[in-house]
Amino acid sequence: MTSPNKQTTVPAQKRLLRPFLILWGGQAISLFGSQVVQFALIWWLTQETGSATILAMASLVGLLPQVVLGPFVGVLVDRWSRRWTMFTADSVVALASVALAYLYWAGGVQLWHVFALLFVRALGGAFHWPAMQASTPLMVPEAQLTRIQGLNQMLQGGMSIVAAPLGAILVSAVTMPPLLGLDVATALFAIVPLLFISVPQPPAAATAVTHSETSAPSFGADLRAGIRYVISWPAILVLMLMAMLINFLLTPLAALQPLLVTQHFLGEAIHLGVLEGAFGVGIVAGGILLGVWGGFKRRIYTSLVGLTGLGVGMLFMGLAAANMFWLAVGSGLLAGVMISLTNGPVMAIFQTVIEPAMQGRVFTLLNSAAMAMSPLSLIIAGPFADLFGVRSWFILGGALTIMVALTGFVNQSLLSIENGRTTDQPVITAESSERATLLETAVHAE
Repeated sequence: MTSPNKQTTVPAQKRLLRPFLILWGGQAISLFGSQVVQFALIWWLTQETGSATILAMASLVGLLPQVVLGPFVGVLVDRWSRRWTMFTADSVVALASVALAYLYWAGGVQLWHVFALLFVRALGGAFHWPAMQASTPLMVPEAQLTRIQGLNQMLQGGMSIVAAPLGAILVSAVTMPPLLGLDVATALFAIVPLLFISVPQPPAAATAVTHSETSAPSFGADLRAGIRYVISWPAILVLMLMAMLINFLLTPLAALQPLLVTQHFLGEAIHLGVLEGAFGVGIVAGGILLGVWGGFKRRIYTSLVGLTGLGVGMLFMGLAAANMFWLAVGSGLLAGVMISLTNGPVMAIFQTVIEPAMQGRVFTLLNSAAMAMSPLSLIIAGPFADLFGVRSWFILGGALTIMVALTGFVNQSLLSIENGRTTDQPVITAESSERATLLETAVHAE
């Protein structure tokens, strides 16, 4: 994959929503198939093993590409054509689903095959997500970014409403090969539009960090520039630390949820589908609320309120007695609303205050840092839940999430993030990046 010969940017007043919405619609259909298959694979692992450790390891496998490769992927996304990055990532994931479908059909599937597919899906997402997020502000007017993020939250919630219950029905009615075939068929709706829709690139002068005017861009210099950009902005560092703590606390909950249903509530696949559907309804409701209301004038307050409510929802889900499945469903509904209010404004803030040419690197650095704690939490949470009961991590995670959110309301650096970079913070240029030696011992240029 090579950098495009000609890079263009689109003035704000000329950015049209129609191409973006066509691209977004294809991604929505693909996401539907992916979530149905994801549900089926996790339920298959639950039924085959009944182990919290195995489910935690499955989540760990899905996180590794983002954690290990994230910073390097961000540099590549900023250097490559974002359009063809998304096309290649989606195509590879579809081919992996075809391979696993054949193994199921031939009767030769093993546990590690499922883990391999989860890894490939995560690898594709590690490239696709930053490319899509970094392309959005170049295709969407700035005033519409918060609403687009609300639309994204509605999409995620809507898919959960439909995909989880449908997955629960299909997993008991058909075999895995047709389900994986659905994943491939829906992926085409994401892949084909990319052949016809132009995805803008930031100007070449902004993205290239060079040794001289005539030399080729240095991968290592680009990577260092992204790291220095992040560490020179205190508000971003505070948000990164909070994200790391939250991911440590909440990432295992998704992996442990099937066992909460089967072991504590003594439920079946349909109960898991209902619980995940409740999350989806909440996310859609939160997305609608965010799209109509727009949140508080300062977006960071909306995110902190959402994070507090998310902790409350997880806490009460863990506290629900075995005969109070309805309370778990209500808690999932609340948590879903709060997920939208937490994530939507944060992404809109990033897309507004971070320079477009840096967004691929910054998004992946932040995502990698946030996800870096997740492997550790999964390694701890699986055996912890096997030893102390699956509810214990829900209670612990919910309570500590509330505490983390409340600290955000008194952190002045975080509250000032929407003011952008202050004048005393260094501006990263090609020359200053090349002269930088602060991180030479950790990151090596080519």
